[in-house]
Amino acid sequence: MTADFGRVGVLYGGKSAEREVSLMSGAGVHEALCSMGVDAHLFDMGEKGLTELAQAGFDRVFIALHGRYGEDGTLQGALEWMGIPYTGSGVMASGLAMDKIMTKHLWQHLGLPTPGFAQLDHVSQVAAAVERLGVPLIMKPPHEGSTVGVVRVDHADQAVAAFETAMHYDTVVLAEQFIRGRELTVPVVGVGAQARALPVIDIVAPQGNYDFEHKYYSNETQYFCPAELSPELTAHIQDLSVRAFNALGCEGWGRADFMLDEQNRPWLLEMNTSPGMTSHSLVPMAAKAEGTSYAQLCVNILATARCKVQAIARSL
Repeated sequence: MTADFGRVGVLYGGKSAEREVSLMSGAGVHEALCSMGVDAHLFDMGEKGLTELAQAGFDRVFIALHGRYGEDGTLQGALEWMGIPYTGSGVMASGLAMDKIMTKHLWQHLGLPTPGFAQLDHVSQVAAAVERLGVPLIMKPPHEGSTVGVVRVDHADQAVAAFETAMHYDTVVLAEQFIRGRELTVPVVGVGAQARALPVIDIVAPQGNYDFEHKYYSNETQYFCPAELSPELTAHIQDLSVRAFNALGCEGWGRADFMLDEQNRPWLLEMNTSPGMTSHSLVPMAAKAEGTSYAQLCVNILATARCKVQAIARSL
């Protein structure tokens, strides 16, 4: 029963570079929850602070924030301290997944396929990265999402400018080997051994440019869900998605992004722990392919809300 959720806060907006997307996600989630009889209330974390959140009387919250201060573990830590159950991953998993460099180190250590990369702290390191990774390559700020600050470098003489663009959004830059092929994404829901992958989505953007505009506003991008892949390859990619999800300690829901190269080898790019929930978003699309409506998906995610840190009884 949705009444059992009590008073629900939909946390959205925030202060990150993805605020605009979060406002759309939160509005959609709020409308959906209300349509299902949930006592849901919008709460803009960009306009209100933690004191007001603590005083709002929420029994649980749906995190519809993207990027820093909402998806990176900072808010999750505050919610743990206040004892307010929340959707999505906990403090550690959120922090790890938000840091694309640490994510890739962990996946690489566990033998999960991810493109070659380098961490760049200074422009003087750019030439060596280009020499090692080759071109094309991708420059991106490792703590942003929604392709914010992401630049493709096709020629070596473009690398410094790309580095400076990415550095505008972060204190370090992730230089990543470019994988030519198909762009895929796989939502994952659940926890631990119960985590499962939803249908694979094949994304076909104009000129292969799946940027901010083509993600959230353009109708030119094509989506194929389920993706046209062999059953064996589909199962392999879904298995990699769940393994990548669990490797980071994620729970509740998330979305793994891949490139599928010209030899049909999948390469993990990143894990999103608070994916978009806009009209163009991919988790609702995959859920719909399984017969789950947007509104029911929101309720299902809300039902998983919990505090991850358990109190330990201490004897004197």
